[in-house]
Amino acid sequence: MYVMIRGMTPLADPKRSWSPALPMLLAIAVILASFVVLQATPSGGRFDGTWDTVLSCENAAGAMGYSFKFPSIVKDRVLHGEKGTKGKPGWLQLDGKIQADGAADIYADGLVGAPEAAVGRRPAGTQYGYHIDAKFSEESGTGKRVEGRACSVTFSRKR
Repeated sequence: MYVMIRGMTPLADPKRSWSPALPMLLAIAVILASFVVLQATPSGGRFDGTWDTVLSCENAAGAMGYSFKFPSIVKDRVLHGEKGTKGKPGWLQLDGKIQADGAADIYADGLVGAPEAAVGRRPAGTQYGYHIDAKFSEESGTGKRVEGRACSVTFSRKR
């Protein structure tokens, strides 16, 4: 049995000869196979997913240290983490971009929760912000606060 493609003349012996349409059929098969492979490849980056985030700041200038744990989400190498309710004392947000090599510039934006944990005992609800230099690998990340009191952040990918 053989298949005849419209516009092609039948071959004398289809079992022993190659159809002139074979190169076109092979090209179509390769294109379709490539499409299937592309569809199976995730569109996100290698850092995409949910990360357990722990931000810790040491005692400094009369302010008590603290540590917070909250989730951060990475999608297309953009990180967003949030603790608390936006606009309320104690709220904290991390936002940044993770480069292909894992280096990340993150900005922390928040509102003081407890005056005893704020340098200068600033009142609850006072806005603050600072930069974090971070580095990510496939499963974890670490970072340090750039300005102000010593703070560190760790990221662990959730599975």
